[in-house]
Amino acid sequence: MDFAPSAVADDYTKRMRAFLEESILPAEAEYDAFREARRGTPAEHELPPVVETLKAEARDRGLWNLFLPSESGLTNLEYASVAEVTGWSPVIAPEAINCQAPDTGNMETLHLFGTAEQKQDWLAPLLSGEIRSAFAMTEPDVASSDATNITTEIRREGDEYVINGKKWWCSGAADSRCAIFIVMGKTDPEASKHRQQSMVLVPRDTPGVNIVRALPVFGYQDQHGHCEIEFHDVRVPVSNLLGEEGGGFAISQARLGPGRIHHCMRLIGMAERALDAMVRRANERIAFGGPLAGQGVVQQQIAESRIEIDQARLYVQKAADLIDKVGSRGAASEIAAIKVVCPRMACGVIDRAIQVHGGGGVSDDFPLASAYAWARALRLADGPDEVHLRSVARVEIKARA
Repeated sequence: MDFAPSAVADDYTKRMRAFLEESILPAEAEYDAFREARRGTPAEHELPPVVETLKAEARDRGLWNLFLPSESGLTNLEYASVAEVTGWSPVIAPEAINCQAPDTGNMETLHLFGTAEQKQDWLAPLLSGEIRSAFAMTEPDVASSDATNITTEIRREGDEYVINGKKWWCSGAADSRCAIFIVMGKTDPEASKHRQQSMVLVPRDTPGVNIVRALPVFGYQDQHGHCEIEFHDVRVPVSNLLGEEGGGFAISQARLGPGRIHHCMRLIGMAERALDAMVRRANERIAFGGPLAGQGVVQQQIAESRIEIDQARLYVQKAADLIDKVGSRGAASEIAAIKVVCPRMACGVIDRAIQVHGGGGVSDDFPLASAYAWARALRLADGPDEVHLRSVARVEIKARA
């Protein structure tokens, strides 16, 4: 396996790094001030205008829709290094280049399974950055780590589907730009276990859609929101079906594969920024007659962080390379493994950085506390560690049966 960056990947990564350092990182203070002024108000989920400015600049720099090979021409392995750079500013950078979750997964789903009309209505404006979207699969009343548990009903009546159910952790739904939901529910409870579910497109303004609340993550309220949504007799035309009836579970697995890779790539960038902050703090902070960097215990924390980041990066590169060669299904075990490895690694590195920063590390004066919250949440998002460990174990057991 040769993971040396191609000339194309090297070029995009350098341009992304320049964009990050010249424009994105300097914009973080303006972004945070805008959000802080609206915290706890009805305007809490307004988009800071600086993001639209950055999006325009990204287009001018040729950094747009890089996640989708059909749009960018980049392989998953080539995109990996670019996505890692965006992890240095995980709230702003991915959206600045239109590579933010959950829209990337939704765009991939529409690209793979959407009809020509669905692509025109929803994929085109998503690719242009005009609208945002949400993915409604997880439910509060069942263990949604097993997607076959979902209870939302999608019942066909003539030329319409009628949807009833409750979802939560629908990321993006609080943003006023969110125009479309991909909703997963049961169309045939009597079918075989993995053929009961289907996915339908539900425009946000459809009667019966009620956004109940936006859920905080460890006290942090993201701009785009993670929402609880109720669907009461929501009617959409049958033409809003994605793929075929009974194909919802298969679509969900196809959707989550690349998305998990993207999360892992960004987590490596988050960990790199935390390590950078740790080293800077250790060199600047004086205690017991010298800089913290002179303390053996701090040196050990720095060394362990470097080792763990590099190990995780190699594993992600292997998974990305496999997806390019054999597809998400063939790389399923590796995707599951990195989804366990990367959040754990990032949590550990960020935690050490917090420790070196002392009291400042748990405040909002540094980006470490919010980074830790997001890294810890990613041990649950797109499936908890335990589910992915189960998948890896099954492959190992089957291989030796």
